[in-house]
Amino acid sequence: MRFVLGLILLIFLAAVCLFAVQNTQPITVRFWNWGLTAPVAILAIGTYLLGMISGWNVIAFVRSSIHRMRSNHSRT
Repeated sequence: MRFVLGLILLIFLAAVCLFAVQNTQPITVRFWNWGLTAPVAILAIGTYLLGMISGWNVIAFVRSSIHRMRSNHSRT
């Protein structure tokens, strides 16, 4: 199973590298008065990383909520 997961990870990393090499033109992203100009690949990778961080936070919140509910249920 580890071999399959490692292979999937390598394929994903290769696809990300190919995307980064093929998308070097700069674009501008605007949010209210804030703007950022960077290559498409950098912005896409940054967005992915921010999504991972927010996903981990949601999972941690749900786990802690479940843990609290279970500990409160066992006290009653």
